[in-house]
Amino acid sequence: MTLTQLRYAVAIADTKSMNKAANELFVSQPALSGAIKELEEELATQIFIRYNKGIIVTTEGEEFLQYARQMVELGNLVEERFVNKDISKKKFSVSMQHYSFAVEAFIELAKSFEVGEYELAVHETKTHEVISNVKTYRSELGVIYINDFNEKAIRKILDENDLEFIPLYDCGISVFLSKSHPLAKQDIIAIQDLFDYPCLSFEQGDKNSFYFAEEVLSTLPYKQIIKADDRATMLNLMTGLNGYTLCSGIICQELNGGIYTAIPLDTNDIMTIGYIKRKGMPLSLLGEKYIEILKEYKVDD
Repeated sequence: MTLTQLRYAVAIADTKSMNKAANELFVSQPALSGAIKELEEELATQIFIRYNKGIIVTTEGEEFLQYARQMVELGNLVEERFVNKDISKKKFSVSMQHYSFAVEAFIELAKSFEVGEYELAVHETKTHEVISNVKTYRSELGVIYINDFNEKAIRKILDENDLEFIPLYDCGISVFLSKSHPLAKQDIIAIQDLFDYPCLSFEQGDKNSFYFAEEVLSTLPYKQIIKADDRATMLNLMTGLNGYTLCSGIICQELNGGIYTAIPLDTNDIMTIGYIKRKGMPLSLLGEKYIEILKEYKVDD
């Protein structure tokens, strides 16, 4: 079994087609088929079922591909650090809950390269998709939070998917709202003060568990909850309806605009911002640099 065969298998699984994979790999279709046949014979396992419309990954193949992807990723990291040191194209992908500071850190990373030097991707999305993206190698890292309420459930899900959570910093809870909001002049806000205004929450789709909520204290008996799919809509609801959301207090004026503010909530609850990655996998050079930038956003105590 060779790293080349593993890369072939991963490419076929990703494209769902022998022909498409052969084109992407710049090899002939017969050579690709032969390499996979040899791999399956060596493993005594059928990885793919071929049919006239493409391929299907077998149950055994799915399990094999989890290990194959990890080996391919490790091979890429070795080449990045020790073989292709002058490689022109830098690749990095990160997924995150809806955090403007994590997006801004991504922007700072991209600014460090000339146009055309990199192939970067950022996914600001639902919690379960952040986890899925890291699990399936769509993203190297995922930025999420844990707290006393969701930690046990989130860590269990991460462990089941061979992922780990690395903490970056602890944050108190703040109320994020428009500067025109009636509560915006207060130095600190009590929970009961919020109940007369709409609580804004990011929609989590069919995985709408309290444990996946991006907002802390999600189980409180709010009078009105309005869900949104993206950060721009959330900000519009804050100004149009005097809505608010609960957050870490780390805000980015350049991305959100100067008309929003974060005011401490009167609570002892904290949230831990961190990132998830695949267990045992070292970060790429770009991954390390992104985390270094991200650490700069810690809120001073």
